[in-house]
Amino acid sequence: MELLFFKPLLKARVWGGQKLSTYFQRTLPQNEKIGESWEIVDRPEDQSIVTHGPFAGKTLRTLLKLHGTAILGPKYKEKNPFPILVKWLDCSETLSVQVHPNPKNAALKGEECKTENWYIVDCEEDAKIYLGLNKGVSKAQFIAALDNKHIASVLRTHNTQKEDSFLIPSGTVHAIGAGHLILEIQQNSDTTYRVYDWDRNGLDGKPRQLNREESLNSIQFNNLDQKPCRIHGTHSILADTDLFRISAFKLLPESPTLKLESHQSPRLIHLIEGCLENTISKQRLSPGDSALLPYCAEAELQAIEASSFLITDQF
Repeated sequence: MELLFFKPLLKARVWGGQKLSTYFQRTLPQNEKIGESWEIVDRPEDQSIVTHGPFAGKTLRTLLKLHGTAILGPKYKEKNPFPILVKWLDCSETLSVQVHPNPKNAALKGEECKTENWYIVDCEEDAKIYLGLNKGVSKAQFIAALDNKHIASVLRTHNTQKEDSFLIPSGTVHAIGAGHLILEIQQNSDTTYRVYDWDRNGLDGKPRQLNREESLNSIQFNNLDQKPCRIHGTHSILADTDLFRISAFKLLPESPTLKLESHQSPRLIHLIEGCLENTISKQRLSPGDSALLPYCAEAELQAIEASSFLITDQF
């Protein structure tokens, strides 16, 4: 098998913009706030479709039905969905304050946990994210801040810079501030509880639904401080969890090729900047691409120009 490329699924969001057009030269619907581009997804309501090659036109779900073990390896269980969801986020405005189901009680309620990772590809000066709670904030204090619309005062604030990477475990309250372009790599889940939305209306002009009780039952109030992970040198581990591992790489044209051997792990290759070629299949990746290298396939990545990219594996 070769690298598999998929057609992005665009999602309009009240906090979105048009940055995917200017940053990656993508064609977007004009005058729409495109907040998310789902690059790789296997959900009942959303399916990635292969764009070219021998599997062109097939959905990711169909590929797994036909070649699940070849794509995901011998641990793949029939009928299980692809375990990772990959998105681009264009955050022209601040997102809602939200949380994903706490793993301690999610199983009891049939909810989907969602641990995710944010990689900051671009951000405006003084951009920030909210991640977790300030030290010592209790549930009662959080509710009081929520009722008085002073929620930002109890949220832990991080000023961001390009190439910052943040791991957000399920159960951590969070919000992305305005002025970010982010690559989000997450568990295959779409369960989000919105606890506060800055008193704004949605795309339909009506207030968006809040999930106050579900949020309060999911937030971990004794969560640890989540500090950013940053790239050092030409290879860094940004996240290493039971769910996935994310590594960052920088290659120059004169660098040796990066060899990815088969039968180790399926891999997702996310090109941030530059141009990469798999010298085995002669396939190229452009900025913004996320390609799937199946478990049974190998690759040798050569930088055609100075390139920065991430690899997600061990999922």
